[in-house]
Amino acid sequence: MKVLTRIGFWLLVAAIGLFSIFPFYYAVISSLRSGADLFSVAYLPERLDFSNYVAVFERQPFGTNIVNSVIVAASVVALSLALGITAAYAFGRIRFRGRSLLLMTILAVSMFPQVAVLSGMFELIRSFGLYNTLPGLILANLMLTLPFTVWVLTTFMRELPKEIEEAAFVDGATPWIVVRRIFLPLMMPAAVTTGLLAFIVAWNEFLFALTFTLTNERRTVPPAIALMSGSTAYELPWGTIMAASVIVTLPIIALVLVFQRKIVAGLTAGAVKG
Repeated sequence: MKVLTRIGFWLLVAAIGLFSIFPFYYAVISSLRSGADLFSVAYLPERLDFSNYVAVFERQPFGTNIVNSVIVAASVVALSLALGITAAYAFGRIRFRGRSLLLMTILAVSMFPQVAVLSGMFELIRSFGLYNTLPGLILANLMLTLPFTVWVLTTFMRELPKEIEEAAFVDGATPWIVVRRIFLPLMMPAAVTTGLLAFIVAWNEFLFALTFTLTNERRTVPPAIALMSGSTAYELPWGTIMAASVIVTLPIIALVLVFQRKIVAGLTAGAVKG
């Protein structure tokens, strides 16, 4: 019975792994094919053709799109952590009227689909003069990353011992010094996890990036890939699209593999006392 249970367990693991990995594997295989070969089913590469990877950077400013994504994602992470840590200190340590209501409101914002707030966000960005600019994308992405950043860091902040904070106040420390020199080092695991998740969200965001940009030089990689065109108006360059998808997915896979333990540790931090 134990043998059958173990066999069933590993078969389930293999099925889940195959279901998760196969789409990316097939994208890699398709990126190495061109012409009529793209429309035939093949699960092993017949030959290595890197022409699609070259065409990605020759037909459009894809390097600029990658730089735009890096700038937007890094800025969103920095602003989310800066605002999230200070907000977590306020929600986790300071008692004030309406604290629970405000925290629930922040959570409720994250429950709205992007389409529901698209028109309002568009008017806001246009009124600020940020349409077709990277700061406009950064502002829009903050709406997606700030709610869960505040919630994760607030949960972690509430579990930190109050005696540390009280001892610092006795020594004459201000709240800003307590946050910067005492709480920030202690919150580093949660901050790293939240920052990585915020980076992934901003890197993969599509709808805001498509709506709030007009020129190809200002687009990030998701809309740039979606709007790729072939040599004619009726051609859909599947090989180039697959090559671009592989290029922008590899950094995310590397980050997740490197920080996978910290992601789990940061998300479960503060879930169990003691």
